This record gives sequence, structure tokens and C-alpha cells, in this order.
Amino acid sequence: MSDVVPLPHRVVGRRRDTCDTVTVELAPVSTALPPFAPGQFAMVYAFAVGEIPVSVSRMTAGGRLALTVRSVGAVSAALCRATVGATVGLRGPFGTGWDTTAALGHDLLVVAGGIGLAPLRPLVHTVLSSPQAYGRLNVLMGARTPQDLLYQDELPEWQQPFAAVTVDRPTPDWRGRVGVVTGLLGEARFTPEDTAAFVCGPEVMIRATARRLIHLGVRPDRVQISLERNMRCATGHCGHCQLGPLLLCRDGPVVSYDLARPLLAVREL
Repeated sequence: MSDVVPLPHRVVGRRRDTCDTVTVELAPVSTALPPFAPGQFAMVYAFAVGEIPVSVSRMTAGGRLALTVRSVGAVSAALCRATVGATVGLRGPFGTGWDTTAALGHDLLVVAGGIGLAPLRPLVHTVLSSPQAYGRLNVLMGARTPQDLLYQDELPEWQQPFAAVTVDRPTPDWRGRVGVVTGLLGEARFTPEDTAAFVCGPEVMIRATARRLIHLGVRPDRVQISLERNMRCATGHCGHCQLGPLLLCRDGPVVSYDLARPLLAVREL
């Protein structure tokens, strides 16, 4: 019933990441949800407000989950205001996850724009926990400003393989890279014909990144992207998230670019 009835979870940790983004750690009050795979999402219910889909940004023992939420509407604002001890409802897990099996033995490119880093974070943790199973790991991140960059405390560990950050609007004290995230591809260490890529962010960034990767020689079926359109029920019944033949809550959010490329020609309203 975890796909239909929200199970109560208590906020046991809360961290403000940016001016409008909060990561909350949730623990089951009684029954835990089934395990989530990296890239899957939960439907999160703020009591008396509503329900939204949120990708899981970290999984820990005992059924605990971390969710990174940006305040953009009534429900997300309520979740960002939730304090330790508050209770929310969770349904899930839903959707497809990142296919790490297909990436075994390959160089990895993880490319994130803004809060798109949140669903990619468990993938990075998975690879870092078993580095011998993969080739070279590259984590490329773009943010609006330096203050919008997520998980800055984890960057030193991610830089052990290779990590790079760029921002759109630098502050006077910013000494890093400026520009779009695709500009970082020239610094990454990977062999295109032997690379698996994982991309999440705004759709315009996804399209630009995927096209650039294919131009460099990465196979379209090895470019995985995560799409988030208007999800409502998460069970494939309401049809609000339909994109061509796909119901993204069921057939996504993670799909290969060779499948999504013709569908992304239809811009999100």
C-alpha cells in the first residue's frame, strides 16, 4: 500500500543548503518504505497542504531518507519550513533509477544543473563506495550563483576522482569558473566511446549537454537523463506526466537520451 497510502515519517534532521533550499532527513514512524534505488522519487505529503514528487538525495540505514527541496510552491514551501519533530507522509519508491549496471567498467560523467544534483547525489555515493567497479568518475556541476551550490561539504571527497563547478552569475569573491556546465566537458577525463553519462537539471541544460556529449562521441543510449514533468498520482493512472508514449512517473524519470531525444522537441508548458 506504500504506493497509494502515505506512510508517516518524522523529520529527524534539517539543513538549510541555500536561501531557498533545505535538505530534510526523514525516519519512518512505524513502517519503512521499500528501499529506493538512486534516481527514484517519493511522493511527499505535507499535511493540510498537498503532495509533490521529490527525488531522494540520500539513503541511510533504518529506512531513513534525505530529501532536498527547493521552495517554489505551497507544498515545497511547507516542507522547507518543517522543523525537527514534524511529521510528513511518504509514498514510494516510484519510477526508474539510474542504470549503474550498464555503467560498470565505463568512465562516468555526472552532469548536474542546479537542484538536479539532488537525484544524482546517491549515484555519486554508489560509485564512490565501489570505485573499482567503474572507470574514471567526473562530477560536473552548474549553479546560478556560488550561494546556490548544493552539498559543498562533500565536494572535497568528490574531487578525489574529478569534480568541477561553474556558476552563471559570479559574486565579487568568486574565483572559480563562470559559464554553462557544458563548458566543463573539456576539462573532464573520459574516453567518449567508453563513457556512461548521467544528466539532470533544467530541460534546456539537459538538451544542450546531451547534444554536446553525442557530438564528442558518447553513444546516445549511454546518456541517461532524468525528466520531471507534471507528476500527480505517481502510479501511471492520471496521465498528467505523459510525454509521447511515456508516463514519466512509471517509465521515467530516468530514460536514455536515444529514447527521449524526439520527445524533448515538445517543450514543457
